[in-house]
This record gives sequence, structure tokens and C-alpha cells, in this order.
Amino acid sequence: MDAIKQRMNALRVEADSSASKIEDLNAKVKTLEQENMQKEQEITSLQHKVQLLETENEKLEGLHKDAKSAAEESVQHGTQNESLTRKIQILEEEAEEADKNLRETTEKLRQTDVKAGHYERKVQALEQTSEQWEKKYEEMATKYSNTKKELDDFVAEIGNI
Repeated sequence: MDAIKQRMNALRVEADSSASKIEDLNAKVKTLEQENMQKEQEITSLQHKVQLLETENEKLEGLHKDAKSAAEESVQHGTQNESLTRKIQILEEEAEEADKNLRETTEKLRQTDVKAGHYERKVQALEQTSEQWEKKYEEMATKYSNTKKELDDFVAEIGNI
């Protein structure tokens, strides 16, 4: 009986050990399944990136083709560029001349503005003088009227005496 108990205990220990190993293995299986899922997602993501890069590559090839033809056209337009450069030089010289004329005209306008300001001040002074003379005239006219009335009254008084 002791031998059976020992055998039973040994089987229990072995069963516990096996259960523990099964749990460990199940945990490893879950971990590996998760890693596998992550790897599949990564593969899908990378496949998508590959498609995008292939599309981008096709675009770049098209752009390269366009750039190449543009470069060929650029070589053909070399003489046009030289003639345009000469025209630009001529236009720059004309612009400098126009700028010089503009500065001269601006200076003349400034001088004219200064003169206009001077004459405006003179006109204002003359207007003030004119207003003063008008006031004096009105005062004198009033004094004349008053004096004439006094004289007429005096003549009438003398005439009554």
C-alpha cells in the first residue's frame, strides 16, 4: 500500500508539473499568436507602404521624364535667354533713366510745393489785411453816416433858428 501511495503521490506531482507546463505552454502560445498577429499587421502595413512607394516611384519617374524634356528645351532656349538678358539690361538702363527723371520731377514738385506754401501764406496775409481794411471802411462809413446825420440835424437846427 505504501508503494501505491508513493506511486499516487508521484503521479500527482507529475500531473501538477504537467499542468504547470501546459499553462506555461498555453501562455507561450498566446504570446506567439499575439506576436504573429502583430507581424501580420506589420506585413499588411509594409505592403501598403510598398504600394504607396510604387505609386510615388511612378510619379517620380514621370517627373523625371518631364524634367529631362524640360532640360532639353532649356538647352534650346539658350539663345532666347541671352537675348532676354540683353533686353533686361536695356530695360534696367531705361528704368535708371526714368528713376533719375522721377527724382528731378519730384524735386521740382517739392520746390513748387514750397512756393505754393509761400504764396498761400501771402494770400492769407493779404486776406487778413483786406479784412482789416474792410472793417476800417465799415467803421469809417458808420462814422461818416453818424457825422452826416449830426451835420444834417445841426443844419436843420440852424435852419429853424
